[in-house]
Amino acid sequence: MASLSELDFNEVGEWPNVFKVLTILILCAILLAVGYWFIIKDKRVDLAALEQKEQTLKSEFEKKQGRATNLDAYKAQLEEIKVVFGTMLQQLPGKSEVADLLLDISRAGQSNGLEFELFKPEGEQPRDFYAELPISMQVTGDYHQFGEFVSSVAALPRIVTLHDLTIEKLKPRGGKAGDKTDAMKMTVTAKTYRYFDDTELAAIEEEASATQ
Repeated sequence: MASLSELDFNEVGEWPNVFKVLTILILCAILLAVGYWFIIKDKRVDLAALEQKEQTLKSEFEKKQGRATNLDAYKAQLEEIKVVFGTMLQQLPGKSEVADLLLDISRAGQSNGLEFELFKPEGEQPRDFYAELPISMQVTGDYHQFGEFVSSVAALPRIVTLHDLTIEKLKPRGGKAGDKTDAMKMTVTAKTYRYFDDTELAAIEEEASATQ
């Protein structure tokens, strides 16, 4: 300690070698600490951000490369979807065919022995490119007749779906001879769908533009 107190910074060249080495090491440590704090620290943050960005870009590249590799398969699937969609579109009745389709549904019930208590076509409900036509129905019969009716509706050349189906057993009519005790009532909403023609689609688009 006495030797350290006697050191003169104006005569560094005359210092003993040990003190020269220690001073150099201390200065290097200070320079390294200052350099890390003001330069390297921020660069490490930037490096971490760049590495993260690199991983993100690699993931995006791999996804795009996979899409490009499967592009032909996607195109084939798209063409297949178009064919299926066109086939389904052909199963939607036009405006002039709706009455015949309603008659077919009614006949499907009657031909299977069902008695209609209610057959009420509701108002059209417009969708994107088609209108939905609900039909409220109440029919009486037995399970077998109900099953045959549903099968007949499913076999129609036009799309008809059944919704909100409920079945309840009917009470005997006073116990008279010949009354059916196995009769039941089925309440169901049948929905068919009508595609809009070009004129109707143009009118819908014009109305939508006017309301915007």
